[in-house]
Amino acid sequence: MPDYRKTPEALARLTPLQYHVTQEAATERPFDNAFNDHHEPGLYVDVVSGEPLFTSLDKFPSHCGWPSFAKPVDATNVVEKSDGSHGMVRTEVRSAHADSHLGHVFDDGPRERGGLRYCINSASLRFVPLADLEKAGYGEYRHLFDSEATPQ
Repeated sequence: MPDYRKTPEALARLTPLQYHVTQEAATERPFDNAFNDHHEPGLYVDVVSGEPLFTSLDKFPSHCGWPSFAKPVDATNVVEKSDGSHGMVRTEVRSAHADSHLGHVFDDGPRERGGLRYCINSASLRFVPLADLEKAGYGEYRHLFDSEATPQ
C-alpha cells in the first residue's frame, strides 16, 4: 500500500485556499470551484496525501455548489466526525491518512445510489484523469472504469 500521509513538503505545495480548507476546516465558495461542474472520467484524491477518495463514476449533479459523490471509492480512506459548528450538527468528512477536511456528508443523496451526498470542497481534491491513472500510481483503480458505467 502506498504511503499516504501529510508531510511538510505536501503542506508547502498547497495554495492558501487549499491550506485553509484542508487544515483549518474552511469551506470554499459554492459554484466557484474547480470540480463543481467537472465531468471528466477519473479519480479524485486528497490534495495533501494523494489517498484515493472518490471517482467520477460516483459523482452526481446535486446543484448545491460543490462536487457531490454518492460514496467514497475506498471507505477506509474517509473518516466521519460529528461537527457542531455554525449552530448545527453535521457529519464532517476527513481523509483518513492526512486528516484533511474534505466537506460533509448528508442523507439527501440519490436513493438509488444509497441515499448519501458527500459534499466535498474542490480545494481538498486533486483530480487524476482516467488516462493518467497508471502513470500517476493509481492503476489499481482502472478496472472501475472498464464496465459500461459512464460518469456524470
